[in-house]
Amino acid sequence: MCSVLGYAAPKPDTIIVKKDPRLDQLVKKQTEINEVTTRESRRNVPGFRIQVINTTDRNAAMQAKTTVYRLFPELKAYLLYQAPYFRLRVGNFEDRKMAESYQRQLSREFKQNVYIVNDVVEVNPDKSNFDE
Repeated sequence: MCSVLGYAAPKPDTIIVKKDPRLDQLVKKQTEINEVTTRESRRNVPGFRIQVINTTDRNAAMQAKTTVYRLFPELKAYLLYQAPYFRLRVGNFEDRKMAESYQRQLSREFKQNVYIVNDVVEVNPDKSNFDE
């Protein structure tokens, strides 16, 4: 024990890290700023997605996702895993008619069951139609 300072001297292979307590405040403040600035750019609402593939083959699911992005770059793809299945769902449709239009197009490329499912979808207010 070091009698002058009143504490045990650290071992030679020990690193002492002293964190400025203001860092925690800064991280908290940045989290609040991020939440406020992105809140309006995202909304989740009940809607529809199109399930393109349901398989136990991860490579087949990834290949389907690549095909969707190549043919329909405007659609967002969601690869879900619920053991043992990989499910690829695409789109964020508030309107079923729009989902049906894409379903017909996707059915030409993917011969298996391509169907519309109810889901909670992301809506970007900047891209929504506000014809009120």
